Amino acid sequence: MKTYYATRASGPGWLVASFKRNVFIMFLSVMVFTVSAQQKADAGAQVFSIRDLQEIVLTGHPVVKQAALLPKASQAKVLQSLGNFDPEVVASFGRKIFGGTEYYNHWNSQLKVPLWLAGADLNVGYDRNVGTYNNPETRTNNTGLTGIGLSIPLGQGLLIDSRRSTLRQAKIMVDYAEADKISQINAVWLYALKDYWSWYYAFEQQRFTAEGVDLAEKRFRALKEQVLIGDKPPIDSVEASITLQDRRVQLQESNVKLNNARLLLSNNLWSTDGVPQELPSLAVPENVADTRGVVNSLQLDSLVSHATQDHPTLLKIRSKQAQLGVEEKYRREMLKPKLSVKGAFLAGRRDFSYVADSYDFRLANYKVGIDFSIPLFLREERGKLREVKIKQADMEYGLQQTGREIQTAVLSAFNQYKGYQGQLELQTRNVASQRTLVSGEQQKFELGESNLFLINARETKLIEMQVKRAELLANLQKAIAEIYYQAGKRLER
Repeated sequence: MKTYYATRASGPGWLVASFKRNVFIMFLSVMVFTVSAQQKADAGAQVFSIRDLQEIVLTGHPVVKQAALLPKASQAKVLQSLGNFDPEVVASFGRKIFGGTEYYNHWNSQLKVPLWLAGADLNVGYDRNVGTYNNPETRTNNTGLTGIGLSIPLGQGLLIDSRRSTLRQAKIMVDYAEADKISQINAVWLYALKDYWSWYYAFEQQRFTAEGVDLAEKRFRALKEQVLIGDKPPIDSVEASITLQDRRVQLQESNVKLNNARLLLSNNLWSTDGVPQELPSLAVPENVADTRGVVNSLQLDSLVSHATQDHPTLLKIRSKQAQLGVEEKYRREMLKPKLSVKGAFLAGRRDFSYVADSYDFRLANYKVGIDFSIPLFLREERGKLREVKIKQADMEYGLQQTGREIQTAVLSAFNQYKGYQGQLELQTRNVASQRTLVSGEQQKFELGESNLFLINARETKLIEMQVKRAELLANLQKAIAEIYYQAGKRLER
């Protein structure tokens, strides 16, 4: 190399030195221009932060809107169950006339008001049954008969009946639906966060690769000028050209990855009107510090405690258990005999006009009845009760296993996070060391003690290490989001 330089640089020394200074000044000018252009590009860029993503996803994502419908659907079920307690009016009319004879003229009406207490029903009725051929048991005078009474189950249905069981279970399912809603929204948010950090990594990869292309272009132009005056051998410009083309290929690959990452992130962007949105072309991810979102041991304990107590999956299982508890009470109630007492006070009135005391509401005017029945073996109800108990045992085993799996998932995600955290710390130091190595190699090259191959190798290694660091940082943030998701919480910014 020294002999070659001595042979080629045979001109005046001041000319060579002057050209070197000119090349150096040109190199600085290119760098200043590039930095200025980069600043202008950065000035036009718009930071799309995690907070922006959170606002868009939680207000416009279709799955989030679907999840919001779950509690409303459960409330609708509660409303349906309350329908079993709606007062009901029943009326019927029948009349028969043949051969000039009125066989019968029936008018029966009743207002039935279900009561929560003791499963009783309040009954208010009016009957008018007249005619030549009426049943003496139901015959009334022309005024008709008014009755006010109660129907009370003293056996089966006293503590709980079908309508109370249905209502209680429907109310429990509101809690189930709320937990299911949280679970679905947490899943959507986790996937959105992972897509964001994949975009962040692709953006950083493209940025570092583009910087490598810029450096290779500057070095190629500078070496080309130096080769023309004989200050460098032609082979150096060939090597610089190969490096430049190779980095351009890598840049094209990183551009494709960045565009695909933008598309994946755009899948999570919807307007409040349900219109799909695209990530703006000038959008850039936020600058993330290494310590952002650090999860320490105290936070881990809090997350594990939340996971074991309030995880949506566990809340859903507990809601199912509560529902089965109501069903068990109902099935036990069904083992009792059916014993119902019905009674009503009667009056021969249909308005507030005067009637004789003997035909008005009084203790002496009433009707009463008792209904009783019981299956001799109770096989059906005993079988249903046994089935409920089996479901309860199955649910309890599932709760135990699911609780342990959730706790394990949180700890596993935390271990993954700690691994990425340690790797990121090492990689950060490695990048700093490699940057120092590249700077030193550049100085040696300027003094003629190194060659272009070593500079390119050091520089390429630095780019790879920077890209790896960005990948570790993205994976670290994904791991943090995974910890919160496994704990049943949503990582908010």
